[in-house]
Amino acid sequence: MAADDDVLIIGGGPVGVCVAYYLAEAGCHVTLLERDELCSRYGGAYANAGLIVPSEVYPLAAPGALGQGLKWLLDSGSPFFIQPRLDPALWRWLLLFRRACAEERMRPLMPVLRALGRRSADLFAELAVARGKSFGYEQKGWLNLYATENGLAAGVAEAAEARALGVAAEVVDAQRAREMMPGLAGGVAGGVFHAENAHVDPQVFVSELGRRAARKGADIRLATEVIGLRTVGRRIVRVMTTRGDLEAGTVVLAAGCWSPALARLTGLNLPIQPAKGYSVTVARPEGFPELPAYLAEGHVCITPLGDRLRMAGTLELAGMDMRVRANRVAGIRRGAARFLPGLADREALEIWRGPRPVTPDGLPIVGRSPRHENLIVAAGHCMLGLSLGPVTGKLVAQLVAGQTPDLDLEPVRIDRFGLS
Repeated sequence: MAADDDVLIIGGGPVGVCVAYYLAEAGCHVTLLERDELCSRYGGAYANAGLIVPSEVYPLAAPGALGQGLKWLLDSGSPFFIQPRLDPALWRWLLLFRRACAEERMRPLMPVLRALGRRSADLFAELAVARGKSFGYEQKGWLNLYATENGLAAGVAEAAEARALGVAAEVVDAQRAREMMPGLAGGVAGGVFHAENAHVDPQVFVSELGRRAARKGADIRLATEVIGLRTVGRRIVRVMTTRGDLEAGTVVLAAGCWSPALARLTGLNLPIQPAKGYSVTVARPEGFPELPAYLAEGHVCITPLGDRLRMAGTLELAGMDMRVRANRVAGIRRGAARFLPGLADREALEIWRGPRPVTPDGLPIVGRSPRHENLIVAAGHCMLGLSLGPVTGKLVAQLVAGQTPDLDLEPVRIDRFGLS
């Protein structure tokens, strides 16, 4: 049998790679299993917006979110589309989501997201300093832009609440917004600037951190798909893969949207739904600033990545249906063009879609399985898998070592939904 400090990690996205890095740094014998390549283009992070957002304190489940989703239900081009289907897991998820959207349930989660995001941002900065900016880390802030006075008023109110949690949030008027983001359309009302936010190219970051983990001794096995988990009593004793069977002292499940299917092999129920997001990457216009932006009424994030510019957005609850809907891609372009008309017709260098693993309350699931003494789950990070990757990796490494985690894991425990 494998030694207790042998750890098998399932999943090679931002979370899995960060877990591998911090475990290898702590001296564990680490094997990471990834069915494709690190930060696979079929996963949820490969070409996302690349944002590191300690300012993000509002979970996906917020008052009014479900009502807006139902309003857009039959519009497959809407920012939040729920594809109707006879799927009991989806309807259970929606019931839990509805419950989580209550004000009294959402409010206590805001400081939890803040603590996770702030700690993770600090770890990103440490990783960047360790070897310069080899993975393209840039801390230039993030500008939320509003086209209407009503939108700006809502943004200002949210900024005030975020500041109460320690978030740096500066309200800027229309003139200042145009100075920060040249080329803005004339109808911009103003914005909110979050100076502590940063950005990276997710694929470059994950690949680089995987190399660092390997240099520290981690065994990175690509094109190795997990196809079975054998349990005896309260332990997982064997992990079956397309390239042979393995044994481990601890198993870390960090497979994003594929985590629920693997967890079910052990009798564990994870309420995670795939939420497909899209991005369109174009050549970066000359003079475009090194400043990511969120275009509120357009529901689009724009991130400069070297000589490219990425427009990302939409949320599509459609199961593992990974078809590219042309109207959703067009919606991203229209949303961006509302603020920056020059982006409307730029040729796409890449169109991407990927499934993000969303939980009903918008917080990740991080912790030991209530059914298995040697299984740790690190999944369900919604749209924040990249942003919260380092803090999740650090927390899992502490769990494996038997240490008290830096942050309280009670709000992100596995069995908080009563379904495990």
